[in-house]
Amino acid sequence: MANSSQDNKTRDASRRLTPLLYAWLSYQIETLDPSCFARAMATGIISNALLLTGSSELSEAMFAINLIVYAGLLLLTIMRSLWFRPRIWADLIDPAHVFGFFTIVAATDVVGVGLDLRGEAFAAATLWVCAFSLWLFLIYFGFAVLAFLDTTGGANVIHGGWLVAIVATESLVILGGIVVPHVGSLGPALFVLIHLLWGIGLGFYGVFIVLLSYRIFFFAVAPSDITSPLWIVMGAAAITANAGSTLVLAESDIPYFELMQPFIDGVTLLMWAWATWWIPFLLLLGVWKHLVWRAPITYSPTLWSLVFPVGMYAVASLRLSLVAHFSPLLSVSRIMAWIALSAWVATAAGLIVSTWRSVRRWTRS
Repeated sequence: MANSSQDNKTRDASRRLTPLLYAWLSYQIETLDPSCFARAMATGIISNALLLTGSSELSEAMFAINLIVYAGLLLLTIMRSLWFRPRIWADLIDPAHVFGFFTIVAATDVVGVGLDLRGEAFAAATLWVCAFSLWLFLIYFGFAVLAFLDTTGGANVIHGGWLVAIVATESLVILGGIVVPHVGSLGPALFVLIHLLWGIGLGFYGVFIVLLSYRIFFFAVAPSDITSPLWIVMGAAAITANAGSTLVLAESDIPYFELMQPFIDGVTLLMWAWATWWIPFLLLLGVWKHLVWRAPITYSPTLWSLVFPVGMYAVASLRLSLVAHFSPLLSVSRIMAWIALSAWVATAAGLIVSTWRSVRRWTRS
């Protein structure tokens, strides 16, 4: 009799809890940040870095996790676009959020690189087409929003959001350079296109880095201004260097682009050096915020924007070592890959704890 009473209580609790969890999930989908795909970017780039530096078993585990993360985020985004269309439109026309959608492009390309490294060339090429199509829409729509609707300064350059457009652009170069040999007669056209994209990304970086540097060095900076997305300034330089190395390593029968290789070589080295310069300075800003001003270190979804640049720097260092035939950079790549993995573990733990607390608060309220 006691067992029957206990079973009834359990069923009653379950019936009460189910709608609460459904409401919680609906709220999470409704308020999903457009830049949430930074999780897939970070997980995927670490998987690729580990595979390229020889840690294949760990890389496979990270790759499997990333497929789940990427597919899950894609499903949630589709559900949001169907269930909460006004909210996703509000993000699209918001200068502070529209550039977050570029993380979908970058995450798709990172997954595509992972698939190509595992012999899935057709799937990688398909993802490149999807990523490029979305990029083509966002690159003009996003900048139109910035030009016509940014009347209140909503897109603050110091928060690094604009730089995600550069990361997405250069990610198309990297995956495109890898799939060129697998697209047959379209190879030469794609080869020309990825060179153009590399130049576009380089131009964007030149514009944005001037604005960001002017904002940091000539205006007052508050602790609240030092956020994790600021690391994208380093990640954008690193991925530009990585894309340049990809172009140099790609084989082409087009004489014009063979003549361009010395220029790409030089710019690639400079961009890697620029990314390297930013790492100590960004760490210094972090020390100033958390030790001098004693701002607490807490989990935030924006932390994934810190993990990805570190992983990208590891891959960029490895590819530059192949281009420059400078083996010490391999050691730098391995060290940075393990640092990125450690940051990923800490951030993933923060995500799990934060999600658990959110569910508990929701069910108790």
